[in-house]
Order: sequence, then structure tokens, then C-alpha cells
Amino acid sequence: MDFASDNSVGASAEILAAVAAANAGAAHAYGDDDWTAKAQSRLDEIFERKTASFLVATGTAANALALAVLTPPYGAVFCHSSAHIMEDECGAPEFFTAGAKLVGIDGAAGKITPEALKAALAAFPRGLVTHVQPAVLSLSQATECGTLYTCAEIAELAAIAHAMGIAVHMDGARFANALVAQNCTAAEMSWKAGVDVLSFGATKNGALACEAVVFFNPQQAENFVYRRKRGGHTLSKGRFLGAQMAAYLEAGHWLALAAGANAHAARLAAGLAQVPGIRLVWPCVANEIFLLVPEKVDRFLRGAGAHYYDWTFTAVDRALAKPGDDAIFIRLVTSFATEPAEIAQFLAIAGAAATTSTKA
Repeated sequence: MDFASDNSVGASAEILAAVAAANAGAAHAYGDDDWTAKAQSRLDEIFERKTASFLVATGTAANALALAVLTPPYGAVFCHSSAHIMEDECGAPEFFTAGAKLVGIDGAAGKITPEALKAALAAFPRGLVTHVQPAVLSLSQATECGTLYTCAEIAELAAIAHAMGIAVHMDGARFANALVAQNCTAAEMSWKAGVDVLSFGATKNGALACEAVVFFNPQQAENFVYRRKRGGHTLSKGRFLGAQMAAYLEAGHWLALAAGANAHAARLAAGLAQVPGIRLVWPCVANEIFLLVPEKVDRFLRGAGAHYYDWTFTAVDRALAKPGDDAIFIRLVTSFATEPAEIAQFLAIAGAAATTSTKA
């Protein structure tokens, strides 16, 4: 019963087979190979335009290198106060941008509102020499709360950013999960809504270790190859990144993997919503579930071998959720590899623990 992270599971059989096939014989190094070219072509296809796309092995590298292109060292990157770039990348964005400032914006359920963005931008007037200069808006899709921006919401925020002369970056570590949860295309959820650069995740959704940095305006990417090399993220055997991404995007494989993960989460969330004392903090719309559970239920689950993480409320969300004194705030994540038996076992234990707790 491992619901800690979609990073915990392995790779899909199709992607593993592609890596094995790429292992045969020799190929040009540093990404100058047929597999990488095929991956770049498929990225152009799913986004319905010519892109400048680059493969890296980690999401941290994708985010940090993308931001380094978009902001000078004296720039400001606006993001949600609980964004991954803010809390979980050990200062990599600041390091790769040579010192740009991350400016956190509070908002319920991991989302930035237009009003909050306007207020944050107003606090950093352009041209004031004592302030960092507005440079980038970074949006997480899905958010750190498992919630989603609609295409219309992305477009509204992007319009505000562009009107102020700043670029829009999207951290799409779970882009596929967000996409299949909404009735839109990859193009509609990215550049058509105003996103300039996308960190396109694959690792959480079936790849071994592969992400893409996708520039929708290729001119912005002219120096990216040098930044990637200087940052230590140009793989000599780049064909293995290309093989992963090409297989990931083959015949909708990436969407099928994400749909499976989302379906598992929906089933798990629906079952938990029926357990006395357990409360979903936010609706489950992709493959993450955020719950308040009684301390006794949490203890039973962990004692039975369930693996998941405690989570932390922002001040805004704590005020809205009003957790009880004995409530434990947890996050569960499903993946393409989640087994139905794991879900059934978790629900049975939670239900039995809650019943015992209620009788007590």
C-alpha cells in the first residue's frame, strides 16, 4: 500500500522496451541521435506547433534551467507560496538563475488568483533600482494541492503577466494527469493559454528519468543548450532520454498512463469519503488525494504497512479547512502502477479503524 509518491514506482513496460532497443549498437552522443529527434518531433505534434524542446533527466533541472532563460539575476519569479520551485528544489532555481528572487503568492488550494497576482506585481514596480525586476510568472499544473487551473484561468493569469512584460512558465510535472482530467488539448493548456515555456514531466508518469523543457517561441531558447551543458545536464548518451520521451508519447501512451493513475485516485477518494471521520480537503481531480484523518485511523494504516506522507497546511488553507485537534493531514498519490488490491486493502483497513474508533 504505497501511496507516498508517483516517483516511487518503476517505468512502464513500453518505455523500458524502448530503452532496451536504444541500447543496441552505436549512436551519436549528446542528443544528436534519431531517438531524440523523434521525441522532439512528437512534442511538436502533441503541441500542434514547432517548438524548441530539450530533454533533461530531472524536473528540478527542467524548472531551474527554464527559469534561468526567462529571468536575469536581478529578476523576480512569482509563484504560489507552496510551489515546488519555492519549497522543494533546494534553491536550484535561485542557483541556476544566478540569484533571481522567488516571490511567493498565497492562495487557497495551491492556486494564484488574478487579484493576488496583480497585488504582487504592484509591490514590485518596474524600474525601481532598490527592487528586483518582475520577470516570470510560474504556475504549477497540477498544483501542490492536486488542484488544477482551467485553460481559462491560465489565460487570465498569463494575460496579466504579459501585460506587465513578464513571461509565463508552467511547472508541468503532472501535466499529463492535469490534461486528462480536463476536456482540452495539450496546446490549449499551454501556449494557446499564454504559457511561454513548459517543464513537461514524464518521470512521475511512467518514464525512468526524463523531462522536457518546451519553448513555444524557439527564439527564446537560442542559448539553452549552453545553459544545459554548463549546468551538468547534457547527457553524453542522450539517446536514452530520447528513447524514453519518444515511447512516452507514442500512440497516446502518456495519456493512458495518466488516465489510469487518475482513475485509481478517483476510486480511492470515493471510498475514503464514505469512511466516518475522514474528510477530503480538496476534490480529487487528478492523481493526488489530500485528507484529514483521525489520529487512530492514521496509526492503524501505518501499522498495517501503508506508506504515505504527512502534509502541511498553508495559513490560508488551515483557516478554510478548520482541522480538528486529532486530525492528521495526509497526502496520497496513485500512479499508473497502482494495484486495485492496494486500494481495496487500504479502504478496508481505514474503514475498520474508523468503526473501531467510533465504537470506542
